Amino acid sequence: MIRRLLSREFNCILEIINDAAVAYKGVIPDDMWSEPYMSAKELREEINSGIEFFGYEEKRKIIGVMGIQHVKDTTLIRHAYVLTKYQRKGVGGELLKYLVNLAKSPEVLVGTWKNATWAIRFYEKHGFRLTSSKEKDKFLRKYWNIPQRQIETSVVLRLIKNKVENYSKR
Repeated sequence: MIRRLLSREFNCILEIINDAAVAYKGVIPDDMWSEPYMSAKELREEINSGIEFFGYEEKRKIIGVMGIQHVKDTTLIRHAYVLTKYQRKGVGGELLKYLVNLAKSPEVLVGTWKNATWAIRFYEKHGFRLTSSKEKDKFLRKYWNIPQRQIETSVVLRLIKNKVENYSKR
């Protein structure tokens, strides 16, 4: 079951993000890694910026989270994480389909680390396409609030919903 997460589930969201983000350690630049990967303060700031988190629940336990944020004229998919022991079982794909169908704009963007090739492949499998370096820089500056170093080490993938027939059937 997928549902919008409640404020009382904040610690659960944080736990899932930090569990799954361990995959980035040694992959993303060392100067972009921190322990924990995301602090409670950072997560609060993200939620306060308008990110709504949804969770995939199995047997009354949240095992995956993903955020959606409507910014200006587009929709962003943010912070997509599944507990390590539940990865590669379709949880992320189900969350992504659900959130894409909630998007208020035909354009949906997602950013990830350039060296996180598994994440890039995941989004491409679900119809997203890498943007050019020039577009990526423009999108990250326009829709995200991240440091220059993160812009340099990230990619953006784009999905145009009206060009993907029956996205929910993927």
